[in-house]
Amino acid sequence: MAAEDPSVSGVSGRYATALFELARDEKSVDAVKADLDRFDAMLADSADLKRLVRSPVFSADAQSRALAAILDKAGISGISANFLRVLTANRRLFAVADVIRAFRALVAKFKGEATADVTVAEALSDKNLDALKTALKAVSGKDVALNVKIDPSIIGGLVVKLGSRMVDSSLRTKLNSIKHAMKEAG
Repeated sequence: MAAEDPSVSGVSGRYATALFELARDEKSVDAVKADLDRFDAMLADSADLKRLVRSPVFSADAQSRALAAILDKAGISGISANFLRVLTANRRLFAVADVIRAFRALVAKFKGEATADVTVAEALSDKNLDALKTALKAVSGKDVALNVKIDPSIIGGLVVKLGSRMVDSSLRTKLNSIKHAMKEAG
């Protein structure tokens, strides 16, 4: 399966594929995805956790002890917790964000969904997220899972990447276009 999808390749693709196959066999794909989403959100919110995950300075043992406390606090257990422990023991915790991204792609493919990467300046309301999902479903003909990233530097609007298509309606891009048009005119 990993060879068919270019987004699931390399070390992260192999780990994600192994986790996906295990979760599928145990009929717990949704539970594992929810756990990984929770861990990914914690990673996005905590500079200390990012440092723990990415820094080679921490020993596997130190990472393992810290991870055990984090997993207990977050209520992540079962396959997901064991998987994160395996990544830590194998000194691959630095790749966890890529593994989660690849796992999401495998889940989306399994469920017949498309995955869209959406960048916004600030968090969208549930109503706006639903409207975006509906619009993307109309375009793609599939249910669409959203990977939303908040990037205040785009100022406003949004950037949507669905498969090979990308729509950039960010205010930053529009302002840059106006700036270039003004330079050419002057």
